[in-house]
Amino acid sequence: MSDLFQDDVLEKESPRPLPDRLRPDLLSKVVGQDHLVGENAPVRKMADAGRISSMILWGPPGCGKTTIARILSKHTDMHFEQISAIFSGVADLRKCFDSARIRRKNGRGTLLFVDEIHRFNKSQQDAFLPVVEDGTITLIGATTENPSFELNSALLSRCQVFILKRLDDAALEMLLKRAEEDAGRDLPLNPETREMLKTMADGDGRYALSMVSQILEQGEDELDADEFMTLVQRRAPLYDKADEGHYNLISALHKSIRGSDADAALYWFSRMIEGGEDPRFIARRLTRMASEDIGLADPRALPLCIAAWDTYERLGSPEGDLALAQALVYLASAPKSNAIYTAFKSAQRVAKDTGSLMPPMHILNAPTGLMKDVGYSQGYIYDHDTPEGFSGQDYFPEEMGRNTFYKPPERGFEREIKKRMDYWDKLRKQKNG
Repeated sequence: MSDLFQDDVLEKESPRPLPDRLRPDLLSKVVGQDHLVGENAPVRKMADAGRISSMILWGPPGCGKTTIARILSKHTDMHFEQISAIFSGVADLRKCFDSARIRRKNGRGTLLFVDEIHRFNKSQQDAFLPVVEDGTITLIGATTENPSFELNSALLSRCQVFILKRLDDAALEMLLKRAEEDAGRDLPLNPETREMLKTMADGDGRYALSMVSQILEQGEDELDADEFMTLVQRRAPLYDKADEGHYNLISALHKSIRGSDADAALYWFSRMIEGGEDPRFIARRLTRMASEDIGLADPRALPLCIAAWDTYERLGSPEGDLALAQALVYLASAPKSNAIYTAFKSAQRVAKDTGSLMPPMHILNAPTGLMKDVGYSQGYIYDHDTPEGFSGQDYFPEEMGRNTFYKPPERGFEREIKKRMDYWDKLRKQKNG
């Protein structure tokens, strides 16, 4: 009796946060992930059948990974256990696995949810292999990082990977309406400010509801855009580089640069710097943008980012921050192209699909007599010996045929590259009939 009374007191003194209070308890209530939990969707089918297989839930912060895992636990008679890779080590895993083995001997399975599973190192990930393989545990791992890069291929081969989407405007609006129903009143926001809230959430439902909680606490007076920004920045931490909100701001920065909005990019950059972000992290991200979002549309973007990064390393803050701001504005104002990024991804897919095809014989060196006898290097034309400096020969595997991966757009410097490639393509066709 005293324990129950104590729990009631604690509940009154420490009410559940709004995001936890509004956490869905049915798959049908999960927003923004109909491709996984809608009618006839794969995760819904698992739940309806009561047969949950090991899986990896990959998606951005606040999109519903933990919620889906908890709901799935209710669709099976397995024991549900949850750990975080941030706070757990080998000893914790060993305890989980030992307990799971005991349950299995007693005829009950274990559904283990591992949050931030990508934080486990290779040896820790390897520890999952035998217990997943023999069915001691059914694993649900959640990650914000690309599993292809962060998780062992052996572990991935034993799990299905489901990709969750960032919450779109419609999904965030549904969350706002649920919060209003829970509060019994409308949010004191005009249409402009309501849209601003959803924009700041950047697809993160948990972050959106955290802001809603602050708004509801301030009273019922309607907030305009300036008042909303003042409230959010005053009541919430401006920026926490150790928190998932970190990803919201870097996403806002990246998308502002990609969208050629230098002013918005400067704003998000300043938010991050003021919040204590390591400028080296921003320098790394800017360098990535130079290749991913600009590429050869402006070949000067990449060396400029490297120079800005180097300048920061030499000067430090605050003087070096200006060099990063300079690079940031250059990127935002540069012509945009993801043609290199797209070409590289396409080439990777084809390379994976075609396996170990040999290069054509005429472009293979022949350092030995035997190799010359079997045709190595036979028929190769030295490009510099041709009038155009271009032989037009085929360099793809014979079984594969020619492919086109890189398609430069008519933007920036890639306009000139396209002219060259069109010229070479014309010559190639002439030389090869």
